[in-house]
Amino acid sequence: MATAKIGDLLDKIKAYNPEADLETVERAYEFSARVHRGQKRISGEPYLVHPLAVAHILADLRLDVPAVATGLLHDTVEDTLTTIDEIQAAFGDEIAALVDGVTKIGLIEASSREEAEARSMGKMLLASAQDIRVLLIKLADRAHNMRTIEHLPEERARRVAQETLDIYAPLAHRLGINWLKKEFEDTAFRVLWPADYAELRRHLARQRVEREGYIREVAGLIRKRLLDAGIDAEVTGRTKSAYSIFRKMREQGLAYEDIADVVGFRVIVDADRDCYDALGIIHRNWPPVPGRFRDYIALPKANRYQSLHTTVVGPYGERMEVQIRTREMHLVAEYGIAAHWRYKTAVNGSGADRDRFEWLHQLLELQKQLDDPRRYLKTVKEDLFSEDVLVFTPKGDVVRLPQGSTVIDFAYRIHSEIGDHCTAARIDGQLAPLRTVLRSGQQVEVITTEDQRPSREWLKIVRTQRARERILAAIKADERAKALKLGRILLERDLARHHLDLSRLRREGRMAEILKKFRRSSEEDLLEAIGRGTVRSHQVIEYLLPGGEAEKARTRRGLRRWLSLPSRSKPSEPEVRVYGTEETMVRFAKCCQPLPGEPIAGFMTRGRGVTVHAAGCERLQGADPSRRLEVEWEPQARAPRTVRLEVTSVDRPGLLAALSQAISTAGINIDRAFVRTSGDGKALNVFEMRLTRADELETLIRRIQRIPGVESVRRRRF
Repeated sequence: MATAKIGDLLDKIKAYNPEADLETVERAYEFSARVHRGQKRISGEPYLVHPLAVAHILADLRLDVPAVATGLLHDTVEDTLTTIDEIQAAFGDEIAALVDGVTKIGLIEASSREEAEARSMGKMLLASAQDIRVLLIKLADRAHNMRTIEHLPEERARRVAQETLDIYAPLAHRLGINWLKKEFEDTAFRVLWPADYAELRRHLARQRVEREGYIREVAGLIRKRLLDAGIDAEVTGRTKSAYSIFRKMREQGLAYEDIADVVGFRVIVDADRDCYDALGIIHRNWPPVPGRFRDYIALPKANRYQSLHTTVVGPYGERMEVQIRTREMHLVAEYGIAAHWRYKTAVNGSGADRDRFEWLHQLLELQKQLDDPRRYLKTVKEDLFSEDVLVFTPKGDVVRLPQGSTVIDFAYRIHSEIGDHCTAARIDGQLAPLRTVLRSGQQVEVITTEDQRPSREWLKIVRTQRARERILAAIKADERAKALKLGRILLERDLARHHLDLSRLRREGRMAEILKKFRRSSEEDLLEAIGRGTVRSHQVIEYLLPGGEAEKARTRRGLRRWLSLPSRSKPSEPEVRVYGTEETMVRFAKCCQPLPGEPIAGFMTRGRGVTVHAAGCERLQGADPSRRLEVEWEPQARAPRTVRLEVTSVDRPGLLAALSQAISTAGINIDRAFVRTSGDGKALNVFEMRLTRADELETLIRRIQRIPGVESVRRRRF
């Protein structure tokens, strides 16, 4: 029986490729039979049944001998003790590379099943970018597994079906293999929604006789109208796939009884010009439905699919979908890339061939950007296998984007620099904001300005992973630049107090010592760390100063800390007078850090004395009123409190330095600072410092408000 099957395979190959090297296929079969001997499928069949079936599918696709041979060998490395080196020795580099490309990454090489699946997908797509036959072989492998899915345990079958619907059906669509896409979708539908599948099949079966009669009648009518006009066409009708009907029902909320247009007609003619002539004849006989015409001949899909699509009002007043194409277009529509022989050159070629596989090159680019394989797989599912919209540049170039893409996605697809600086767009000549979702057929011109930068808000708008990753990279670079600038200001300020500067440190070789001490790779790395607050500038100063001077600096800092401790811990006059209790243990709330001189309120905390809050503190508002106490500042209260100031400003050069200078001139040390840009020309500058009086804060705020470019200043409670 097995011999007869290999004979059938050889005959099939010879029929479409009389010059084929059948001896290689026979050797691959014998090799596979030997290494898989004794292995069984879950169905109980000999394992060899599977690779032979995969090879038959590849021959149905009319692939070349190396691809068919790989179909026979595709599981030898994954499921037996065979190595790639053995495959290479027996069959050469080409077949060995194909086998390696389709071999999954095992659980031993990954930390979980999910990671193994994600890494295997990444490996397979990477290999496919070098040789598209890898992907065709993988699709054939999945096709046979789906045809025998009923033998799997239910949970595993559902997982395989979902993966097929999410990944392999869209891959078949991208390659233009329409019949395989439909087979994947319908089988997955049956496994994932068995009750809905059975009900839909029963509904279609009840109308089968009536539907077949309608198809014969209307197909004959279309053919007659075309023949009368001198066009000899082949006209066929078909029932749409079960899954496409089910998906439409779910999207539009239809019941089975509401399903109308389950039949489509296909007109196949000899030449391109006949397509448009046939369209005109059909429209003259049956009124077209507005907005339902698509010209995929003038503007082919990414998988090179070409047809004219129209929906008309049929002879009985029903909506009727008609596709018109040539015989060559039909071959490509059904078999896609498999209809062509140039497998290896197509992906990395130039011109139209490369454009056809732009989506695969996008996958490669994303794989380099995303370190997490699970995140990469999620991106593959969400981003790159949605239906495309086709929009035009002002020069007439076509740009393909996933459904839901915005102006920002378009800008990043053109060039990363255009994306980084985009501010708006002209869509069909009309101004439009960045968040505008694009539709097919629109002409888009991106408007840029030099001072525009990406913001985190953009991440909520974009659809494509390419744009998302580039925005994150730009934000990271901007934040690094801000931290670097702030770190330089802070360190240079503190160095100047001790008559030091960065250039002197470099000349004297001290910078290398500092980098080693604080484990930083470069001066920029150190300054960035200071700007982010992970290294404090005073730590650098203390390291640089001689022992006695460093001790004095530490003592001064220690004194400042000591002054900020609760009043009970130091022998000074109390800062707060408490009324209505004998309690003498007083502490200051960390949530609002009340400053001497501002309105305050007390709250009795069991076992912890009186907690003093700022009068407007949010945490105090919902507290038990019976435990509130009247408190007031003593006139001598001067203990420092940590204050956070948020300064909203325009994002302009020199502003950060001006803010730091204003604070320093007031005699106030900055403990911590950072800057965040919004991408719309604004910046949020945050400073933490120690202040002793509320009037000191008010004076500082007025000083900052006078700086050009500052829009608002507010104290942010902790």
